[in-house]
Order: sequence, then C-alpha cells, then structure tokens
Amino acid sequence: GLFVTDYFTRTPRKLSPFRSFASIELFHFHIPEDTVIAVWNLITFKEQGGTFGDQCPDRSITVYFRSGAPSVINPLHTHFPRDTAVPGSFALTLTWTLPNRTTGVFNVTSPLPGDWFLAAHLPKDEGKISVKGLYEECQYLFQPQLIVQRLVNIAVLYPGFVTEQSMGPHNRSCLYKVFVPSYTSRVLVEVLRCRGAEGCPLWLRVRAKAPPLHNSTALDCRDHTPCQLALDLPFWQHWYYVLVEKHPGVPGTISFQVIVQLTDCSQPSLARPPFLPSSASMNMPHSFGSMGGLALGDSPPPASPNGTKHPVPNPTSSPASERCWPVRPTLRNELDTFSVHFYIFFGPNVSVPPDRPAVFVINLLPVLDSGGVLNLELRLNVSSLCGENVTVFGCLNHEVPLTSSDNASVTCETESLAGFLLSVNATATLSRLRIPYPQTGSWYLSLRSLCATEHGFEPCTNVTAEVYLRAYLSPCINDCGIYGQCKLLRTNNYLYAACECKAGWNGWGCTDNAEAFSYGFQLLSTLLLCLSNVMFVPPVAIAVRSHYLLEAAVYIFTMFFSTFYHACDQPGIVVFCIMDYDVLQFCDFLGSLMSVWVTVIAMARLQPVVKQASAVLYLLGAMLLSMALQMDRHGLWNLLGPSLFALGIMAIAWTARTIRRRHCYPPTWKRWAFYLCPGALIAAAAVLLYAFVETEENYFYIHSIWHLLIAGSVGFLLPPRAKPSGRLGPLPRRKGCGYQLCVNEQEELGLVDPAVASINSICTS
Repeated sequence: GLFVTDYFTRTPRKLSPFRSFASIELFHFHIPEDTVIAVWNLITFKEQGGTFGDQCPDRSITVYFRSGAPSVINPLHTHFPRDTAVPGSFALTLTWTLPNRTTGVFNVTSPLPGDWFLAAHLPKDEGKISVKGLYEECQYLFQPQLIVQRLVNIAVLYPGFVTEQSMGPHNRSCLYKVFVPSYTSRVLVEVLRCRGAEGCPLWLRVRAKAPPLHNSTALDCRDHTPCQLALDLPFWQHWYYVLVEKHPGVPGTISFQVIVQLTDCSQPSLARPPFLPSSASMNMPHSFGSMGGLALGDSPPPASPNGTKHPVPNPTSSPASERCWPVRPTLRNELDTFSVHFYIFFGPNVSVPPDRPAVFVINLLPVLDSGGVLNLELRLNVSSLCGENVTVFGCLNHEVPLTSSDNASVTCETESLAGFLLSVNATATLSRLRIPYPQTGSWYLSLRSLCATEHGFEPCTNVTAEVYLRAYLSPCINDCGIYGQCKLLRTNNYLYAACECKAGWNGWGCTDNAEAFSYGFQLLSTLLLCLSNVMFVPPVAIAVRSHYLLEAAVYIFTMFFSTFYHACDQPGIVVFCIMDYDVLQFCDFLGSLMSVWVTVIAMARLQPVVKQASAVLYLLGAMLLSMALQMDRHGLWNLLGPSLFALGIMAIAWTARTIRRRHCYPPTWKRWAFYLCPGALIAAAAVLLYAFVETEENYFYIHSIWHLLIAGSVGFLLPPRAKPSGRLGPLPRRKGCGYQLCVNEQEELGLVDPAVASINSICTS
C-alpha cells in the first residue's frame, strides 16, 4: 500500500519533581486512523543559567503513555480511594547518555487512533525550600516528537458482499476494513475459494480500531474448513481491520474471496441486508474510505480494484447470538467544567424486570470529558424486593453493552471486553464506582436482577427490583477531601483536574494517611509559627523606650500580620484567617522587609541637618518595597536590594563620622562587643537558616527559629536613645600632665553625636 508520514512536535517544557498529578507535565497528541506505526522521539536536555547544564546531576525521567485519556499514575505507591478503578498505562524511564542531553524512542505498532497522552516527571525530591534567585537552578526540559506512518486507500469490505483478491508472489498480505454500526452482536469474517496452493496457506487476523498485530484474534485457514472467524459483541461505531496474510515460504499466486457478515442483534435471525434505505439505519459514516466515498443508501459499486462483488445469502446467526435490548439514553446537564450530571428519563429510580436487563448509555464528549472523574452510584430500594433474596448486578462497559445470559458466573468480562461490575442486595444496598480520567465515547450500563439460590444465581420470578441510579462527572474524587485542593490544570487547549494534597496526606483523592500529620502536630506547628512572633515584643519595648516610635509601629505591624498570616497558611485543619490569604501574605512580607529597612536607617544616626532625609527614606522604602513585592514576592533581590541600599547609607554615615572625628565609629568596644557583633551574627544565622536549611518537613520549627533570631537581632542592633540637641553645662574637670582634660563621656560611649553637644572649655596649663 501507499504510506504517508506525518510529523508532530511539542514545545519543550520544564519538568518538576513528582508530588501529585498536578506537578506532572502532560502532552496531548492525536494519531490519525489507519496508522501502522507511531514513533515517539523523547528529547531531554539540561539547562543552568541559560546554558547547557553539564554540571547538573543526572535525574531519571519517567514518561507514561495512554490512549484515550491521561494516565492514572501512582509512582509513590499510595492508596487509592475506595471504589476507584485504576486504568492501566505504559511507563518508560529515560537514562542519560550524554552529560547534558539524552534521547529515548518509543515505538507503537498499529496504535489505536485518536487521542494519546504523555505524562512526564522527575523523581520526588527532599522538598527543600530555596530562595528564588539565590543560585542558578538546574532545569530539566522535555520535548516529545511524534512520527506516524499511515496507510492510504485501504480496501473497504461491505457487509454481505464478496471481495475477490489475488496475492502475487511478492505480496505477503492484504489489508481490509469494515465498519461495524450500533446494535451489532456478531461479526463473521470468512475466506472462500482459496486457490493457487495446497491447503489454503493463509492466516486470517481481525482487530478493532487499528490494523491487526501478531497477537490479535487469528485463524489458520489450513487447519479450519471453512475458514471463518467470528467475533461476538464487537465494538459499536468503529472500524474493524481484516488482515489476510500468507504463510512464509509459499510460492506462486494465491487467489481467494473475503466476505463479512454482520448480525443485527435487534433481529438475531437476520444478518445485515446488503442494501439499506438510508444511512441512519446503520449509523455509518458518510465517508466510506478508499472505495470512492460511498454514501449509504447508494448502491454499492459493481466492482472494485480487487475484483467483483455480489451479494450472498444471509446466513443464520449462531446460537451464541443474543437479542439486544433497547438502550435508554441519558440527558446531559452541564453545570460547570467537569461538572456534568447524566439524568435518566423517568428516573432516577429505575425498574429492573426479572426477564430482561435494563441498558443505559452515558456519552462522554471527546477530549472535553476525559480530564475528570466518572462517578456511578447504585442504591437498592429494599422494599421493592418483596422479601426475595434478589441481587442486582450492573456491568459498565465501554463502547458496547454486555448482557450475558450466563447466570452461573456473574462477570463483566469476555475474551475481548473488560468492564466494571457493581452489585447491590438487601445486605449491601449501596455500590459506588469511580473512574478517574475515563476514556471518552459511549459507556453502557447493563442492569439485571438475579435471585440467589443454593445452586447459584437464577432468574427471579415476578420480582421487579427498583434501583436509584446516579451518574455524574466531577473534577476530582470527593473534591479531594478536607486535606486537598482540586486544581483545574491546562496544557495547551486540553483541560484536566487533579488533587494537590497537604498536611502529609497523599493519594489520588488525598485519602492516604500513611504520612499524615496528626491534629496535635498541626496544632503544635501552628502555635510555634504564631507564638514565635511574640519575640518582637522586646524590640518594640526597646524602640518605645528609645523614642523610636516609627520603628516600634513597624515592628508591631510585622508581629501582627506575621502571626495571622502563619495562622492562615497552615496546610491542615488548624487554620484561622482574619483576611484574604493574599492580603495577609503581602502584609507579612512587607512588614518583614520594612523592619529591616527602618532598623538599618535608624542605625545610620543621620545628622540633624539631614533629619528630613530620614523621613524621605522611610516613605521611599515603603513605596519601593510595595512595588517590588507586587512584582515578585519570592525574589531574592526583594530582600537583598533594600537591605544593601540601607546598609550603604549606614556605611556612608558611619564613614563620614569616622573621618570627621578621626576615630572609629561607634568608638567604644563595648558597643561593638555586646551589641553590634552579636546582633550581626544572629541576623546572619537567621539568613543562613532561611536560605539553606529550611525544607518542607522542618519548616514549622526552622521558620519559627527564624522569627526568634530576626526579632532578637533587632533588639541588639537598634541604637540607643539619642540625646536632645543643645549645649551641655560645664563638665567635671580633671587634671593630668599639667593640662585640664575636657571629657564628654556620653560621646565616648557612642551615645550622642559630637556635633549635637558642643563643648567650649578653656584649658590652661
């Protein structure tokens, strides 16, 4: 056949360590129909500071693949909520082959058409809290690329018509496809009149949605006469692919005929008629493939490139064919994103008769509904059982209803189908099922009632069970509970929801409490973070005593908002918010930076000439800090910038005073030894703890120590009270070495500026 190659790529994205599904990077692809091979090229590279990260450590990258919906992953091996079905997916781990780059390849032969999703993440880290901008962070970027090869002009088989084919010596196989409409209970594929070799050395393979693989349903025509392959309960509204393959080493040309018969389950004794009055009777697409775009209702073409077609008599259905029951639709009511209720006409109470099943269909829209959780709830009305031991079984299957009449073994699975089983009885009246990230399309729920006897389950007589049925789509499971937050996420144009857990809780619905914080631990951490701000009371008292009223007001502001911000910032249930969280966070950050600013400006001890400059600096600092926090609250320069600027002003003031006096300022060693050096060391220790030691696990006590150290350093660094300006009276005189020494002890202690108190004394020998 003729192959066409298509290329798809996605923008590189930065990967994050796994904490929950909200921290993964999700990529959405679409694979066209008739694709025979799909190759994903997985490119990963490191970056650090805008250049290649050759010095970055190698961290493994895990990639998940799933068709139809995002993967439901559990790399931390946590527990899922009760009644949750976990669909499978394929995982691949990438290892590094070069210092800063690696490439992985993932091949899928005959992939299912439609939506495919890739999820990628880094391993879980230790949860270190780093200051933004402190150092160049290693970034791991991931870029998937998709290359598909698809066949064009695949021959289409028409139900009830014979297709003739000749396979030459250089051809090994012939591929066909046939569309299976709704209400089809059986597909029968048959190879007829095999000529050109002894024993018909052909393999017959059939697969739904994509070309067959080596492990698809197959039949060896040499061992079976006639060569018939039957598929019961096929998928509705899908293409089925038929592959006729020659045995290896068979020479010459082989000719044969292929015919497909579809059994209409609404009329089990009849196959699909070769001529249909309209397209609605088969629900088939108007584009019919390579046979010239045949529209239903038109007469089939008399001939095809492979040979002639003519109708054949309708064979009778096999004993396995069963009658299908009417499918009751549901009404879709969209309330919000991933908040959809499916209402049953004349429901929600459903009557399940004893002689036939009740079948319902739930239609999930492509792409739009696969990012949520499909919820199903059955509740039995015990009063409707009339004292009988009745059990109502429900089978939820994708794309085809399963209504088996086998009462001995109640199951929702066949050789080609896998569904979900629910059951309710007089003892267990409630049954729930949750399917995260369900595949889109039609989901069929089949309900039937059986009576339990000593020989197993048997059909009930004259008992119609009544069941309350509720089906709905939600963003997350139980809204992630009280220890989680349901987040709506987006990747390009695809929306999905995921839980982000807190307080040590984990799992898909934040229900795994293996590492959860106890109530006592939550209360202790909240009290430590809040009460550690009481350490600002001594600096406030010192500031008031030293007449630094503006500084005292800033410290009170910081203490108040830091206390209530941490009371509101707790991850558990010990939370108390007096304002909006964003307001509290902004005020806490602003108060912390303003405390540093006003303390350093006060230490500068500006001269009376430039006293107005102090007020200007205070006001300018408040405005600039507010602007900087609004731009980026977690940036490193929000703390370093104002601090360095204030320290520069203080250094200039101290240097000018030292040059003018020709003596180091402050002049006394007591001021350096007992105030400045201890305060600077305490502040440096606080900064080191905040920048390099703090993690998510030790946050509550390390950050509490940070509060204590910062408040304590302010008490040491805040300068003492300044004396009012004016002349001083005569000082006590002391004679020594023939001179009268004029001593100002206040100045020597560094408590009063020498320009404030002018001393005029006449010293005589």
